[in-house]
Amino acid sequence: MSSYQQTTPARLTEPATRKLPRIALLIVGALYIFAGLFFRDPWKTNDLTGMATMMDAYRESAWLLPQIGNFAFAQEGPLTTWMGALSIGLFSPLFGVFTDPLTAQITAARLPTILYFFLLLWGVWHGTYLLARRPECQPLPLPFGGEPHPRDYGRMLADVAFLFILATIGIIIPIHETSSFPLLLALFSIAFYGLARMLDHPVQGSIILGLALAGSLLTHGFIGATPILFMVACALVSRVFTSHDKLTFLITLFLGAGCFLAWFIPAQATNPYWTSSWLHWNYSSFGFSNPQLFLKSLRDLLWFTWPTWPFALIALWNWRKWLRAPHIFIPGTMALGSFLTIALVKDAFEPEYAMLTVPFAVLAAMSIPTLRRNIINTQDWFSIMILSLSMITVWLGWIALHFGWPQQINHNITRLLTGYEPRISPLALLAAIVVSILWYSMVSWRLRINPQALWRGLILSAAGLTCTWILLALLWLPSINYNRSYKQVSQELEQALETHVKPGECVREQGLGMGQRAALRVFENITFTYDTTCKLVLLQTTRQHLKERTLPYADNARILWQGSRKSERHEIFLLLHLDK
Repeated sequence: MSSYQQTTPARLTEPATRKLPRIALLIVGALYIFAGLFFRDPWKTNDLTGMATMMDAYRESAWLLPQIGNFAFAQEGPLTTWMGALSIGLFSPLFGVFTDPLTAQITAARLPTILYFFLLLWGVWHGTYLLARRPECQPLPLPFGGEPHPRDYGRMLADVAFLFILATIGIIIPIHETSSFPLLLALFSIAFYGLARMLDHPVQGSIILGLALAGSLLTHGFIGATPILFMVACALVSRVFTSHDKLTFLITLFLGAGCFLAWFIPAQATNPYWTSSWLHWNYSSFGFSNPQLFLKSLRDLLWFTWPTWPFALIALWNWRKWLRAPHIFIPGTMALGSFLTIALVKDAFEPEYAMLTVPFAVLAAMSIPTLRRNIINTQDWFSIMILSLSMITVWLGWIALHFGWPQQINHNITRLLTGYEPRISPLALLAAIVVSILWYSMVSWRLRINPQALWRGLILSAAGLTCTWILLALLWLPSINYNRSYKQVSQELEQALETHVKPGECVREQGLGMGQRAALRVFENITFTYDTTCKLVLLQTTRQHLKERTLPYADNARILWQGSRKSERHEIFLLLHLDK
């Protein structure tokens, strides 16, 4: 018997590792990612910019360097663009048989997101399983036997980590976008799996880790690669890996650098301006943010990583004597590297917060066998109350929108949806009722059966958040799409350009945001020139500036067209003709 098993904080009996049906995991995962992914327009900003680069790569063969029209989108990296453009090329002709070409391209561009999501779950599950089977992680042997088999124990913790990913609140919206976010999550999961695999198969694990490192560089630049490089550096100075294992990290570094240079060298030769802008974006992203912004990031992280962060902290405390054991060391160093990266990035937001998702989920899973039963029961009750309240809120808002009661809620909603005409879809309503009944059945099952398996609380959290998201997609997707889509204003601008732009005339822009530029490119393939002598200018401004007549060119311009999203109260677009 090892010293780890003699003093381990994990206390567990065999019934607590009862196998969770694989079909249940598959169904929850599939419903989670498919709900809200299709049958909507791209939304601002990351969703639209990602879609625009993919479409330009496909339409204009701009594969090497991401572009939005003639604008060099020298941020993040090209891998997300490549995957989306490849999917458009392969699948949009098939979807085009059933719908219009634009919808077919948008649908095809979203297919890789499904792949990224299941790679995320696969890497977390298998990496956790490898670590949880090791002797350092095993629960305390019972005096008369009855402790779980290492295989069953490993599978149980892997299932819990899987469910913690699905229960993480902050990822549910951005993981459904055509941005770098879902791919970065998948690559971090693969990096975690690769490092865990190196404990048993050093060469195989180092290759996987090297590919994840290369993918992170090509997805989110030096920011995406920093936590992985930090994890490698910690592994090199630790006792977790043998001297032979540490030599294989050379494969990781050479593979990561080689794949990156295979893109960067041709890109530098093709367009030095683009690559210099990309390097500038990487360098300028790092820097110490002021204390106020850092505290804001910490506040945002608390909700983004909920409910994993409390359990991750509990794991670090309860396993504090095993910080050098692989099941704590690997996710712990990954979490520390991710946190330091967030602290060093000036404007850290969702892509940076995503880096903590995988290690926090794994650490949270490691805490579960160390918790007392009453704490786990508290988690169950918390999940039931909060998620049930969320679903009631979704239904109450829907009732207010369609039936005008309660009046105050109806007023608050319609103020954000000016001009929207709500319509009830019988099929969507029926499906929403079924989802609500399923949630009620799950809660009833939990209260009646009170299963001993440790995944019981997490299945409620994961399934409850999934049901809430499905309800939002079924009941609110049309109104959210109306509120956030630029499709109509793009069509109106295209008609105005056809009316007012004469052959040989050019159009430039001023004040146009990145998301708005991408929207015009995606929906109507509109681009702008950089020629400052152009007499036609598309100006993005605010209604306040228009009302107060504090616009640029106020003295020498005629307004040919003005438009905005009907639900927008501030932003407005003006097509101007300069008289001088």
